[in-house]
Amino acid sequence: MAVAPPLPPGLDGLWTLPGVYAPQADTHLLARALGTEPIGPHTHVLDLCTGSGALALLAARRGARVCATDLSWRAVVSARINAARAGQRVRVLRGDLSGPVRGQRFDLVVSNPPYVPDPAARTGPRRGRSHAASLAWDAGPGGRHLVDRVCAHAGDVLSPRGVLLLVHSAMCRAEETLRRLGEAGLRAEVAERCEVPFGPVTRARLAWLRAEGLLDAGTRTEELVVIRAERA
Repeated sequence: MAVAPPLPPGLDGLWTLPGVYAPQADTHLLARALGTEPIGPHTHVLDLCTGSGALALLAARRGARVCATDLSWRAVVSARINAARAGQRVRVLRGDLSGPVRGQRFDLVVSNPPYVPDPAARTGPRRGRSHAASLAWDAGPGGRHLVDRVCAHAGDVLSPRGVLLLVHSAMCRAEETLRRLGEAGLRAEVAERCEVPFGPVTRARLAWLRAEGLLDAGTRTEELVVIRAERA
């Protein structure tokens, strides 16, 4: 199984405020998938859950007109600063998924949403939990809270023949994502896969993840997948 590739030069040291998701293996894998798409000056791109703005910057570098959204003010500030430092024009808006661009259509939508299954979604808030930080990865007991919403609304923001690129852990069940995107009228497939070491959040939850059946007992790495879906 392939490992996640590095980010292109210049995007491996982006600045982020505390609590903002910095580029990691899933960002790198999604960047590789983004690199295979035909992007140019006439391409209108939307980056959902932009975080540091890494994917938005990659699209902007290729001449696309790019809009990025994030629910976190810290992420919005980080992405705006990174765009300014890179000399790229990216419109970064604060809001829930595609809410800030409601009614607009895009040729390409990329998204690296929070997808880590969260035991606190069942047991209630953990004492001392940092909401600002956990916003970047916690996604409900099955890890699909944001993934399902992206699937449901992708058709509303894609132009005819528009493409969605969505990355998440295999723990979230790629087959479920494919099914939901199909129900939304999109042709979907797994475009990229890679195996990566468990990150610190996942390592801290291994016992719970295995008890819930989200990870096999002998699993020592996490599989990431990029789903590519095209509007018919």
